[in-house]
Amino acid sequence: MLARLRRLLGPTVPIAVTLDLHANVTDAMAANADAIIAYRTYPHIDQHERATQAADLVRRTMVGEIKPLCTVARRATMTGANGGITQDGPMVDLLARAAQCEREPGVLAVSIHAGFPWADIADTGPSVAVTTDGDGPRGGAIARELMDRIWDMRAVRTVKMLSLDEAIALARQRDNSDRPIVIADATDNPGGGGYGDSTNLLRALLDGAIDNVCFAPICDGEAVDAGRRAGVGNRARLWLGGKIDANFGAPLDVEGLVVNLTDGRFIHDGPMYQGAAMNMGPTMVLRLSGIDVVVTTNRLQVTDRQVFLSQGIDITTKSVIALKSSHHFRAAFEPLAQAVLVVDSGALCSPDLGRLTYRKLRRPVWPLDPVH
Repeated sequence: MLARLRRLLGPTVPIAVTLDLHANVTDAMAANADAIIAYRTYPHIDQHERATQAADLVRRTMVGEIKPLCTVARRATMTGANGGITQDGPMVDLLARAAQCEREPGVLAVSIHAGFPWADIADTGPSVAVTTDGDGPRGGAIARELMDRIWDMRAVRTVKMLSLDEAIALARQRDNSDRPIVIADATDNPGGGGYGDSTNLLRALLDGAIDNVCFAPICDGEAVDAGRRAGVGNRARLWLGGKIDANFGAPLDVEGLVVNLTDGRFIHDGPMYQGAAMNMGPTMVLRLSGIDVVVTTNRLQVTDRQVFLSQGIDITTKSVIALKSSHHFRAAFEPLAQAVLVVDSGALCSPDLGRLTYRKLRRPVWPLDPVH
């Protein structure tokens, strides 16, 4: 897209782009953009600030105050920077160093990208993009310095991912406080490309007899249609989830009570996407043995409490809140939780990258290959 814009606009019109901090940034992107600005928060709650920063660089370029040039650096790794988590770990120090470098004369922006390892492109992985005023050596030097730091700490992880058995055991040990346990299925996260219909976590909760639970979402339009035919207040027998690829969680043969049916529309009111409209498509709340399951037609990552509240589920009364998200959920849900458990349910976004087949990725690259 940047290349097409550059061809249309010519070499003198400034182009600045804002990116998710999980972007895989290529040399071609840096060549076609005058400035690359990455989010500095994960969960992402600083989009407005980054857009303002990018717009200001465009303005300054248009009036002739600066001549931005973007440089990018990467190393032979698919992962790093603690997955981009900005609350603790390496990313905190990296961002602090980036801010320090931005105070240097002629340094306009320093962006840290943790990368997205589930993408099969040549340049998948962490990178650093530095925008400077003019073509000098400092931009490349800063990019290489920070990328070397990412390389040195590439194996650092501050979030422990639990098995389903471990999560269920901890859920059984929850205390009797008014605060729920939040269980996040990070590997069936639609925000990362997961199908959103894996049933492995839901099956584990049912088999473990964990009750007073709310769960969102299972993306299954066929199940919603079956619930609509049954009607609110009636029981429905249906196959739930697992319809895209049963290898990531097979369909469940269930009979449950249809508690609610809606059009699935709500407005975000939490820290992330506040004020933005969401459409989950026709949506059903299906009660299964003490678990209220939000079944949607459209895929979504849970980032906001309104996923539950808009469907008539009072999350403050629940003992367990189960949801599909890897980290963005924390902005809205962590403040009310007595504990947060992140699980690997074996779905598509598993951290075990060796399960995937890469055809376009540069090789050798860590952690798939021995790289020194």
